[in-house]
This record gives sequence, structure tokens and C-alpha cells, in this order.
Amino acid sequence: MSRNYKFRNPNAAYFVSFATVYWIDVFTRPQYFKVLAKSIEYCRAAKGMELYAYCFMPNHTHMIFRSSDGDPSGLLRDFKKHTAKQLLQLVKENPQESRKEWLLSLFERAGKKKNNVSKYQFWQHHNKPVELWSNAVIKQKVDYIHYNPVKSGFVTKPEDWKYSSARNFADDHTVLQIDAMGFLASD
Repeated sequence: MSRNYKFRNPNAAYFVSFATVYWIDVFTRPQYFKVLAKSIEYCRAAKGMELYAYCFMPNHTHMIFRSSDGDPSGLLRDFKKHTAKQLLQLVKENPQESRKEWLLSLFERAGKKKNNVSKYQFWQHHNKPVELWSNAVIKQKVDYIHYNPVKSGFVTKPEDWKYSSARNFADDHTVLQIDAMGFLASD
């Protein structure tokens, strides 16, 4: 991983992006999105995650978060490990998953390329963390996150994408709760 992408300040808020291996569109069913949402809820309740913005896309995730325990790298590692295990199990057990064999073969192929993976690899390993140091950078990253489904052509307004904090910003907290951005400094 590049030195430019490291969690250097354990107490800072970070923008992260991470994708499925081969950019596979895994998140095509509500139950797969729910795994991500429930895992975020758990991390917020039990692992010190402060979530400020997010967007779950069909093959990748964006988040702005902070670890109140001072371990953003460990928090994200545990989140990805847990969600990968849950999602792989769900794909295997889902009788409606018409792409099951294809998906599992790609996850297995990706796992064989890494000597630190036992069988399947679900997520790409990099997260590209960007420390958020100013209001201007925070606004740019929040806009990037919220407009991702618009730029992809899925919706015409950010708040129309169900799995995005753009809905929270529009006062709809039905999918996930997010934290207030109280860390913003005056520019």
C-alpha cells in the first residue's frame, strides 16, 4: 500500500473507499446491503465508530468515520473481515442468488492470488484513507459520497439513494443513524 494512504493520526476523521474484488456488483439485493448496515450499527454501538457520512454502492463503499478508540485501521479491518464472512455465507445460502457459483469462483480466484487469504477474498485490501483536515476537504468528500449514485446514473437526487447518508442530511434516518460532525473547525 502506498505511503500516501495510511491512518497516521489515530484520532482523526477519515474518508475511506473500498471495493469488492474485481469490482463485482455484489450489492444487488436488500439483504446484502443490510449486512453492511447492521455491521455499521454494531461498530457504532460496540467498537467506537463515529460515522459521519456513507454510501453503499453495488460494488464499493465510501465512508467518513472516526474511531473514538484511536484505532481506525483496526476498526476498518474488523468491519471488512466481519462483513466479508457474513456476505460470503449469505451468498452461499441464498436460494435466490442466481450468480452464486460465478460469485464464489471469483472470490476464490481472488483468494488464491493472496498468500494471506485462506479461501475467499471478498474486499480489495486497500482503503485509501484520507485524513480530513479542513471544512473544505470535508465538504468535498461529503459531496463526493452523496453524488456517487447520481454520477453513476442510479438516481437523480442524492437523497433518493436508499443506502446513503444523503438521506440523513435530508432528515431521514430510517436506514442508519449517523453522528453529528462536531469536529468541524472554523476556517
